Amino acid sequence: MTPAAPTPPARPAPAWHALTSAQALEALHASAHGLGQAEAEQRLRQHGPNRLATVAPPPLWRRIAAQFHNLLIYVLLAAALTTAFMAHWVDAAVILAVVLLNVGIGVLQEGKAEKALEAIRHLLAPHARVWRDGRAHDVDAAALVPGDVVALASGDSLPADVRWLQTHNLRVDEAALTGESVPVEKAPHPVAPDAALGDRLGMGYAGTLVTQGQGTAVVVATGAQTEMGRIGKLLATVEQTTTPLVRQMAALGRTLTFAVLGAAAALFAYGVLVRGMAVADVFMTAVGLAVAAIPEGLPAIMSITLAIGVQRMARRHAVVRRLPAVETLGAVTVICSDKTGTLTRNEMTVQQVVLADQTIAVEGAGYAPLGTLQRQGHTLQPAELFREAPALLALAEAAALCNDAALHRQGDLWHLAGDPTEGALLTLAMKAGIAPSELAQERPRLGVVPFESEHRYMATAHPNGDPGQWTVWVKGAPERLLDMCHRQLQTNGESAPLDHAHWLAAIEAQARAGRRVLALARTTVAAGQRLDHAHVAQGLTLLGLVGIIDPPRQEAIQAVAQCRAAGIRVKMITGDHAVTASAIAGQLGMGGGLRALTGPDIEALDDAALQDAVQSVDVFARASPEHKLRLVRALQARGEVVAMTGDGVNDAPALKQADVGVAMGRKGTEAAKQAGAIVLADDNFASIAHAVEEGRTVYDNLRKTVTFLLPINGGESLSLLVAVLLGLALPIAPAQILWVNMVSSIALAMVLAFEPTERDVMRRAPRPPGEPMLSGFVVWRVLLVSGLFTAGIFGAYQWSLAQGHAVEHARTLAVNTLVAMEVFYLFSVRYLKNPSFHW
Repeated sequence: MTPAAPTPPARPAPAWHALTSAQALEALHASAHGLGQAEAEQRLRQHGPNRLATVAPPPLWRRIAAQFHNLLIYVLLAAALTTAFMAHWVDAAVILAVVLLNVGIGVLQEGKAEKALEAIRHLLAPHARVWRDGRAHDVDAAALVPGDVVALASGDSLPADVRWLQTHNLRVDEAALTGESVPVEKAPHPVAPDAALGDRLGMGYAGTLVTQGQGTAVVVATGAQTEMGRIGKLLATVEQTTTPLVRQMAALGRTLTFAVLGAAAALFAYGVLVRGMAVADVFMTAVGLAVAAIPEGLPAIMSITLAIGVQRMARRHAVVRRLPAVETLGAVTVICSDKTGTLTRNEMTVQQVVLADQTIAVEGAGYAPLGTLQRQGHTLQPAELFREAPALLALAEAAALCNDAALHRQGDLWHLAGDPTEGALLTLAMKAGIAPSELAQERPRLGVVPFESEHRYMATAHPNGDPGQWTVWVKGAPERLLDMCHRQLQTNGESAPLDHAHWLAAIEAQARAGRRVLALARTTVAAGQRLDHAHVAQGLTLLGLVGIIDPPRQEAIQAVAQCRAAGIRVKMITGDHAVTASAIAGQLGMGGGLRALTGPDIEALDDAALQDAVQSVDVFARASPEHKLRLVRALQARGEVVAMTGDGVNDAPALKQADVGVAMGRKGTEAAKQAGAIVLADDNFASIAHAVEEGRTVYDNLRKTVTFLLPINGGESLSLLVAVLLGLALPIAPAQILWVNMVSSIALAMVLAFEPTERDVMRRAPRPPGEPMLSGFVVWRVLLVSGLFTAGIFGAYQWSLAQGHAVEHARTLAVNTLVAMEVFYLFSVRYLKNPSFHW
């Protein structure tokens, strides 16, 4: 019997984008006609179904138990047990209610964190059209295997990672993976092995969307081996980081716990060994000291303050998913922002029109036809274009007629149906005084040459008033149209020989500015013919160039300036091209030299070199999910508190890794929203700046609360300590202390949670990430005010005894004195470094 052959070791997948279509089919042992059904079933058993593996979420009991694993919660439970031991059942019940409130809020807020993987799973297409045994079948996408040949058309979501075999006018929206602001034109040609994800034109990736054209492709990866699956694996490896506030409150809890236990033990030893007091009496006094020193209401006040911050942020379009993230934004030192849709409008806009002998600046942004046409500072009126700038008017007519998109107005908003670039051309035409729909009715389309990647242009034929002629309008890649044109249209409307040097320089200048360049041209043909490429190539006259870009939001420019004034650096991390990213960064007014590091540059750096680079570079382009994750980790390794914004699946791992992830609510994917701690309802970077302001306010109010509560507990503790040291009766009973702490102190401290934002909050530098809640200034203030409270309590108690009142009467007076002092001290805490009394 022949022994079974050993299983060969798994080989890494080849760089499919660097192979030709034929080489890819050969490597997959497949053909362009598809697999046989039997072979497909065998491969399905080998590779498994085309879906992402599910990960069981932690059970509810474990999530609840994790919420109890907090030192302040332990302190509260100890206080509850102590008061129950003293038979103060109502007080014990109140403390337990506070514990359950904190745990309940934590479970509700944190329970959604692991839904990011689930959101990614739903991005895979449910069905696919596949060739099996030489025939087309509609199958469940889970049944796809490497080697399957699939057919895709406009509107289809890609069911797996594929290598294109044939394409016809194919464009794919890969924004969720790469951050590209426009759909990418696909072709079955191989590219360099080290090409970035967004430059792999021969590849298609699971979860992206075909926006135009058709294509056939061979499946090269399914399930966890796809780019989506790889991001899911990255996401699963990211551990949720603790926020600065959680770390600081944990440190505060440890400090208070050790101080209280040490003071209680020292008091017990002193009373028994030095004063010779009864053990039971000294023990109850030590318990009273512990009850006095523990700020039982602090966790509840912290939750309430954070909840109020949540409500304030919601009014400013920032929806908080995890409660501690409210304050974390206030501590950020670096904001890493995606470009498309966050810093920019995600609406392509024509910014410049280049004619034969002049350049026209186009004002306005987005698809709304708001903005003027400027020539050397002079506004061109649409009604005067025929006389002042006939070349510009001809170019605007070409933009309106050689166009398959449509713009629709709903209220104050304009919505695009079609390609973003064509939408920008329609807006340009409207700014020039042309109504595209009316012009299309006046000059209906009589012929068309659709855009194809081989020819790189589109042409349409329309009547021009001469019954024997049609005008053909052409738009396309500028290099292609320059080769086809022999003449150019002058500003005065006359035709002249083409000046190649002028146009090549203009194309280069637009590209340096990060703009996408299109050329527009026209010619005439005899009426009644079927329009084809031969007709288009005859006698083309170049009208001009348009420079198109996704412009920065005006409010984002202001927000970047506001963040920089607040000491927060803004870094752009995008999948778009380096030139475009640098140009947008310059328009946003970002700091640094605006040198851009690309994905290959990042891969060439080790972790130490990358940590150095992130300190000096503010623009990162062509970044993959791994690059974004490495950049966030490099910043955190430098001690920065990082906020990361994003909207795509490719942003999800970095969103989860960041100290606070900020996802886009309108155009963001569900995976990004689930990975983020905060969701922006308006996708606007300016809302992040507002949220930072609210986060700093929350921290200010929390620090005021701590500064308010600790001296009260300190004064109560010192009163008991002094009484034991001097051999006097306690001026306040432990039950009275607990009542003051749980009723009057919490009620008064809650007022501080509603304090408005201080005027200079966004002119301060971010607080150092390692700065403790109890800074030197706060500790000094706590000690000083604790002494004043002690003097007030003892003074009222001793004065009442001197008046001949009973001990119970004196203690009651001491308690009321303590509450009155709290009220006056509350006004002092409103502003820690400024006068609190003002109009």
